[in-house]
Formats: sequence, structure tokens, C-alpha cells
Amino acid sequence: MPSSAFRSVPHSADVVIIGGGVMGASTAFHLAEAGVRDIVVLERGDLGRGSSGKPIGGVRAQFSDPLNIELGHRSLHAYRNFPTRPGTDIGLESVGYLFLLTSEEQLRDFETSVAVQNSLGVPTRMTGPEEAQRLCPYVSTDGLLAAAYSPTDGHARPGLVVQGYARAAADAGVTIATHTEVTGLETAGGRVTRVHTEHGALSCRTVVCTAGAWSQQIGEMAGISLPVRPVRRQLAFTAPLDPPAPRIPFTIDFASSAYFHNSDDGLLLGLADPDQPDGFDTTWTPEWLELFRAVARRRAPELADMTTVGGWAGLYENTPDHNALIGRSGELDNFLYATGFSGHGFLQAPAVGEVMRDLFLGRRPFADISPLSADRFRTGAEVRPEAHVV
Repeated sequence: MPSSAFRSVPHSADVVIIGGGVMGASTAFHLAEAGVRDIVVLERGDLGRGSSGKPIGGVRAQFSDPLNIELGHRSLHAYRNFPTRPGTDIGLESVGYLFLLTSEEQLRDFETSVAVQNSLGVPTRMTGPEEAQRLCPYVSTDGLLAAAYSPTDGHARPGLVVQGYARAAADAGVTIATHTEVTGLETAGGRVTRVHTEHGALSCRTVVCTAGAWSQQIGEMAGISLPVRPVRRQLAFTAPLDPPAPRIPFTIDFASSAYFHNSDDGLLLGLADPDQPDGFDTTWTPEWLELFRAVARRRAPELADMTTVGGWAGLYENTPDHNALIGRSGELDNFLYATGFSGHGFLQAPAVGEVMRDLFLGRRPFADISPLSADRFRTGAEVRPEAHVV
């Protein structure tokens, strides 16, 4: 991993990126690729060990909001090209995403969303219960009305993505300082002037907050509201399966958020606990699995009794409407942010890295990201809430 634990940080930088997860690494890569020099990435631990270290790796363009569709679709293209640019195998499996639908309301909503996705070049289609079962033999058709399937979606390895972006950025001259916690931001004249860390301070021309679940605290240091709250999410892995599991889509029971997909020689299982309180606790609790098993017994019965061999817990960085915060601060002109992705950060990271590059360079991004400004919560102009699924 191209990173160093600094005893002291550089005295100054053109761009200081706070947060060394997938969003910070993507931003650093895209800025360096565009010729920006004197970039420093500050990471409180090791690269990719926060929210980026423990996601499920899903990549998709199946959303209801056109802007989220565009971000996902463009990122899918970048992930397919990742072995060439920046040049790393990320274990991409283009097996598709399969959303299982069990109510008439879900069916109507997904039919509307699929039409929007198709208009933007995403090849999603509605399927009947029998075809859904053919795509994923674990699925029970009892109570299943339909499914939505896009064959270009899938899953990849987040750690490999972070490493690939970070390595290319470091090769281009980016300084990556790990185990370097930001302790304060100094402002003057409507700008951030210095970033204070546990290993010293550095003056800067621009700050980019990609601190994930810790972004609210970074915003508070600058007097900026970034309404991001951390919420624990857990997953588990089955024991190796014999015979091996069939190659299946990333499958989600939409009503419950329970999901599963292939992982090495078994399956990865997950579900968002609706009663999980906010907080930074990442303790994995095996008792959580009973929530998944209860759903599996009616939607994918064979999974309910599979032996598991451990799991992990990570953090979602949620916003009130479950949409990202992307933009430039109205209070501090040189403070940019890309955070609050509510479980969608990994799948949108390549496109958002492009957006952050263009915001820094004063260029128009490929999509209008103004609806994702953090100011929307102050003005009451929230984006249409995305369903809280993986």
C-alpha cells in the first residue's frame, strides 16, 4: 500500500484531502491525473479501513433518481476499465443486481425507475418470478410478484480499488499520510488557511472532505454543517459450499433489505437492521444473523440454515435523505466535500472523483451535482430519498 505514517506533515499543500478511503483515493487520483501537483491525503488510520474497508462491494446503476443513476452508470464504466486505468485488477464480477419485489407498490415504483434507467442507457428490465428464480436458484417464488434485473451491475473488491487509486496517485507524486488525524481547521477571510493534525499543521489552498462517517466532525471544525451520521451495518460469510454455489446476481429482497452474493467459495450474507442506533461501534455480533435467517426462511430458504464462518461490521455514513453530499461550501470557498453516501459511496466513487476534480479546476462536471449540495437541508430542497438498500 503506497502510504506512510508521518512523524510530521509537509508544511503546505495545494490540496489537502481529509480521508483516505475510496472517495479520497479516487479524488487524489483524478486530480493528479489532471496535472494537479502538491496534493496531500490525510488518513487517521490505514487507507481504506473506515467505511471503505468493510462494504459489500456492490456496483450498480439501479436507482430511482436520475443523478444517482448517472453517477452509478459512469462509475460502472470506470470499474470495467480499471485494469487499464489506473491499472489494477479489482475482482469485478458483472453478475447483475436482482431486486426481488413483493408488493404492488414496489412493482409500480420499480417499473417507473426502470423506464428512467433505460432512458439513460442502463439495460435494466423487469422479470417475472420464474425468471428471477432461474437467475438465482436460491430464490423462492412464493409471494414474489416480480424482480428488476440489470446484467451490467455486480460487485468488486473495495480494498483493491482503494489500493489501485492510491498507488497511481502516489506514483504521480501525491503524498499519502496515514495515522495522521486531523485535529482542527483554521479559517480566515472566508477560506480554510491551515489544517492542524496530530503531527503538525500545514497551510493549504483547498481542502476536500472525504472523511465518510467522520465528516460531520470535520465540518464542525470549519463551521460547516455536513449532516452525516454513522450507523453500523453487519454481514457474514458462509462456510465453503460443496457443491459450489452457482454464479448468481447480487440478490436483494427489497422489502427487508436482506441481500446475498457469491464470495470466494461461499456466499456473503447481509441485512440492514432497522433498529440499529447511530454510533461508531463496529463490533460484529453473531446474534444479528437471526434477522437475516428470518427473512431467508421465506425468500431463500436454503440460505437460512447455512453454516457461517464469521463476518464483520462497518459503518454507513447516512444523511437524512440517504443521498450524498457533494459540492463546494458556500461559507468557505476553498472547502469541497464528497461524503454521506449512505451505502452508495463505493459504487459512485469513480464518477465522484471526476466531479471533485472538475469542481477544483473550475470546470463543469459531466452532470449537474447542485442538487447534492449540503445546503439542501437548510433550504428544504432535499433530493428524492433513495430507498435505503445496498
